[in-house]
Amino acid sequence: MSSDTPALPVVKRRIPASVMRRFIGQHLTEVVSSLVAVALAIFFTIESPNFFTSANALVLSQFIAPFAIFALAEVPVLILGEIDLSVGQMYIVSPFFVTYWNHAGVPVLASVVLALLVCCGLGLINGLVSVSLRVPSFIATLGMAFALRGIILIYSHGAPTNPIGSGTLVNILGGWPWSEAFWALGIAAVMHVMLRGTTFGLHIVAVGGNTESARESGIRVDYIKIWCFVLCALLGGLMGIVDGYHLGSLDPATDGLTFMFYGVTSAVIGGTALTGGRGTMVGACIGACVLGMIKNGFLILGTSSFALDLVTGLTILVAMILNVQIELATSKRGSRGSFGQVVSVIFTIFVQRRKGRVRS
Repeated sequence: MSSDTPALPVVKRRIPASVMRRFIGQHLTEVVSSLVAVALAIFFTIESPNFFTSANALVLSQFIAPFAIFALAEVPVLILGEIDLSVGQMYIVSPFFVTYWNHAGVPVLASVVLALLVCCGLGLINGLVSVSLRVPSFIATLGMAFALRGIILIYSHGAPTNPIGSGTLVNILGGWPWSEAFWALGIAAVMHVMLRGTTFGLHIVAVGGNTESARESGIRVDYIKIWCFVLCALLGGLMGIVDGYHLGSLDPATDGLTFMFYGVTSAVIGGTALTGGRGTMVGACIGACVLGMIKNGFLILGTSSFALDLVTGLTILVAMILNVQIELATSKRGSRGSFGQVVSVIFTIFVQRRKGRVRS
């Protein structure tokens, strides 16, 4: 081959500005949350050499995994414009259900299945009370949470106990140090496919966006809402069993509402709207990472528990402000807030610079 052969021109593929605008418009909250997570990781790595280590990676995963699973459980309900306050109490009672069935002579695996079915039944009650009796989900699930707390305290007499079973099954359910992280990843993958790739998931988004339009288009709105409460209760119960085997102890006096609020906070940080109609499983996981890093990082720095609660509270407040302003920034209707105007100006400048480079 001759050396005089001209070299072929290198073709540079550019992402069209319209595609980038659409992507940023659809995933702006997730992008912002990801940047916050990266900034937190850099900050804690600089402040403490113990943060970015393999040993702390395990500890960090044990912070993030419960937050993520609770957030994944709440996302479908929140998209519908509802909320489930009893999911944290499902977390408390489910391992006690396993113990109860096992003491009745049922094998461990079957006891786990029965406990999860009971949680599904309790979620079904939440859904029926909220949908059929028209009781606001806040009140219906709050009543369920207090009722379950009373039941489990009466059953256990307020005394902690140990989870039953041993061997490989227990290791899979939570005994292995990384079990919670793998359960969280698996549930996240399944929930993401469910929300984005199934008719049921698309109907959840449609109902959350406009209930009346969804009903007129033939979607069974009540059916969708009820089964989202069942799904939320199932995941809360599963997390309780996994964490019970991980900790090796069951305390009936644990405050389940705290775990529920961590899940809702993670979902909101990740972009799920409390008013309904918007939310992603990926964003919920990113929000759980942000919240987990805040908890883990400040503990490594030796921050007191009082200051840690203050930082967590401020994080929730800032996340909500960003959530509302980003919603205004990406909405085509209504006036945009100051943050929305800033986002629009920055994006316009970015697009114009890209067009100028393409022309040159």
